[in-house]
Amino acid sequence: MKRLSVVAACIAALLVVSCKHKEAEPALKYYTTPNSYDIVSVEAPAADAEIRNIIFMIGDGMGLEQVSCAWVLNHGKLNLDNMASVGLSRTWSTSDLITDSAAGGTALAVGEKTANSHVGCSPANEPLYSMLDKAQKLGKKTGVVVTCHLADATPCDFCCHDDDRYHYDAIIADYTECGVDFIAGGGRNYFGPSRQDGRDIVEEMKAKGYNYAATEEELLAAQLPVLGLLSDDNLPVAAERGNLYRTMTARCLDLLNEAAGDKGFVVMLEGSSIDDWLHANDIEKAMEELLDFDRTIGDVLQWAAADGHTLVVITADHATGALTLQDGDLEKGEIGVAFGNDSHNGIAVPVYAWGPGSQLFTGIRENAEWGRLITSFIK
Repeated sequence: MKRLSVVAACIAALLVVSCKHKEAEPALKYYTTPNSYDIVSVEAPAADAEIRNIIFMIGDGMGLEQVSCAWVLNHGKLNLDNMASVGLSRTWSTSDLITDSAAGGTALAVGEKTANSHVGCSPANEPLYSMLDKAQKLGKKTGVVVTCHLADATPCDFCCHDDDRYHYDAIIADYTECGVDFIAGGGRNYFGPSRQDGRDIVEEMKAKGYNYAATEEELLAAQLPVLGLLSDDNLPVAAERGNLYRTMTARCLDLLNEAAGDKGFVVMLEGSSIDDWLHANDIEKAMEELLDFDRTIGDVLQWAAADGHTLVVITADHATGALTLQDGDLEKGEIGVAFGNDSHNGIAVPVYAWGPGSQLFTGIRENAEWGRLITSFIK
């Protein structure tokens, strides 16, 4: 009898622990997008075609888990599905196992790992020059188009140099010397009104010949070189900005292509705000940003297919939110997810490539190795 009482007590204890464990599990967040869409169908050019242009697209915070969620939301199809070659990128920095966007983006931009918080510079604060710098020296045209403000880490990784990504005044001032032909995103306040040093960087860039655009209409009318600052801070969220990012991208590609001729161009396009909303654990806004990025990928692939001499590479600087897809319905386009944190993680992220040269973009490499591989095609 005593033995049975002990057994019963143990079972009761296990049930209590089990119940407590279940109560501690986070509730799933469910979402179904109202904006599903058809994907493009494109025929890739010959693998050995001459590469004149490189379009490098970065989905900030876009790990395989985020892509998987978007795939379900769009009923089992993404424009990313067109990418013929897929690899994996390890994202650790020289200072931390878990990278930030500054170090992660710098590794991709310049082909060298650096420490967290460093944009376009080594751990010792020595300037590192990006693939855009190499392209300019070879007479190619260059561009940067983002959905964030231009003081954010990733665009600065390609255009600026500082050991602290939050030295906004100094970093924005570097744009006056970057030489990039088409620069578009948000961040008017960082170029003038909120500066501690009183400088008006917009006016300084105008003096260097840049045509300034503050609205979508002005951007569509502007000729190279272009500085487009279409909002005071980040661009509006995807649900509010409509096709603005796609329009900015199309204008960039057309202008650079027209001006570059046979010399070609190199451009970095970032889906910046995917990361912001993953940090906030807002699955709705994060997914709408990713789906807008994927629609832009469709536009880019159609443009590249018509051109026939363009390599398209797409990756992420890191994954954000420790997101897990735990429930959903493919037919309904519904996902049920949980977030594990509000920061980055160290899981390897996917690398996708399409077009001539894309067959080399397979396997597992460090993020800096992928950066060097892309840069090797700039000739």
